[in-house]
Amino acid sequence: MSLAVRLQYLLPHRLLSRLALYAARSRVRWWKNFLIGQVLKHFDVAMDEAEQPDAFAYPSFNAFFTRALKPGARVADPDPHAFLMPSDGRIAQAGRIRDGRIFQAKGHEFSVAELLGDAEAAKAFAEGDFLNVYLAPRDYHRVHMPWRGTLRETLHVPGRLFSVSPATAAVVPRLFARNERLVCHFDCDFGPMAVVMVGAMLVSGVETVWNGVNIPRYADRILHKDFRGQNISLDRFAEMARFNYGSTVIVLLPAGVATLASPLEPQQSVRVGQRAGMIQASPRSTGQNP
Repeated sequence: MSLAVRLQYLLPHRLLSRLALYAARSRVRWWKNFLIGQVLKHFDVAMDEAEQPDAFAYPSFNAFFTRALKPGARVADPDPHAFLMPSDGRIAQAGRIRDGRIFQAKGHEFSVAELLGDAEAAKAFAEGDFLNVYLAPRDYHRVHMPWRGTLRETLHVPGRLFSVSPATAAVVPRLFARNERLVCHFDCDFGPMAVVMVGAMLVSGVETVWNGVNIPRYADRILHKDFRGQNISLDRFAEMARFNYGSTVIVLLPAGVATLASPLEPQQSVRVGQRAGMIQASPRSTGQNP
């Protein structure tokens, strides 16, 4: 284990993330331009895709980081049965959930029950499929719906804020089940779908389109919100949430619902709207486009 990873066990994760929150939302011109300049210098950011291509025109670093893209910069796979990538980034892992456990890296795995913070909800995904996408600083940081669904409930699960980089995922046991996260449960025409927004070191927050900022505040217990009866329905490819810094999004599907695209290899670059797999059963008619 590297020294950098060892230090993560000792660092005050939440304090550092709170400081990052204030730094990222500062509107002091020289400061926000300095932060933006550092990202442009060290990462290959495609500003030509942004709705506002002038990086220094954004009022804060956070506004730059969560920037919208030009219309048509990302499109959904045209096949109405295609299950979509939820974000830009790289595949961390993808595949079958085996005996209720998700593969993280060689020698490491974690349970669906741990990830969701709910053993009963985890039963729906036993022997199902998962998709784990890592967002780097260069990436578009808005998360979109892999499939059409109606929001049922969310759980804000407390935890640490380790980095979720591939290097850290390779050595920190149960990383994604240890970090602070927002679990979003949707009812779809094929059954349940879970989309998990996992926080990470220096992640200033997680926002959703239906509830605004969810993290921070940081939780000291599981916080449950029930959205049944509120008719919060989001179409396939619609924006659902955003990270205020890089992190990871994990999607869970029940068994027998989808066939994941092949190959989906670790570190494979992906884009939101790209085909992640195919829903096997024909969706029930709902009067909406999938």
